[in-house]
Amino acid sequence: MKQNFSDVLKKLRTAAGFSQQTLAEKMYVTRSTVARWENGSRQPDAVTLSRLAEVLDADVNVLLSAAGSDARPNVILVDDRPLILTGSLPVLEEVMPHANVTGFTDPRKAAAYAEENRVSLAFLDIELRSDSGLQLCRTLLDVYPRTNVIYLTAYCDYALEAWSTGASGFMLKPITPQGVREQLKKLRYPFWTGGEA
Repeated sequence: MKQNFSDVLKKLRTAAGFSQQTLAEKMYVTRSTVARWENGSRQPDAVTLSRLAEVLDADVNVLLSAAGSDARPNVILVDDRPLILTGSLPVLEEVMPHANVTGFTDPRKAAAYAEENRVSLAFLDIELRSDSGLQLCRTLLDVYPRTNVIYLTAYCDYALEAWSTGASGFMLKPITPQGVREQLKKLRYPFWTGGEA
């Protein structure tokens, strides 16, 4: 049976030997915020959950899993070829069943989506007709610096330039469930996906 986030947090805080006030000070929030987390009236977002895991020296996946019922991460796939989207989106949905997975052929629409929805993970084709996945990466990170970006390409020629953009990973096409799972283990900013570890 899945434990409530409030119970998990209280247990981890107590195990760390922190009072609510001490945890609040370490998290740069008020004590009443911690109290609300522990009584279940509020729940922190994924970014705050990651910080909580650091402060409590806990596995972030434990906190993300406990909070997961309310927080569905947004994952996007951007490739200018619809056939790639058709084949790849089911793979992402299989590996990350708890995520909202959305595909785009137009990088401008993907950027507009990111302006309205916090994107936890973006799979970006490097060559997007007249646009560049490298530039889209920079745009997404300007909108939300904790977006994880994994580049997709059929060629390794771009690897060096791709790493200079702040990406989390690099995959050769076609994507596979195992390949995605491997990349998820290497994310700079992990989040709960609902899939296997």
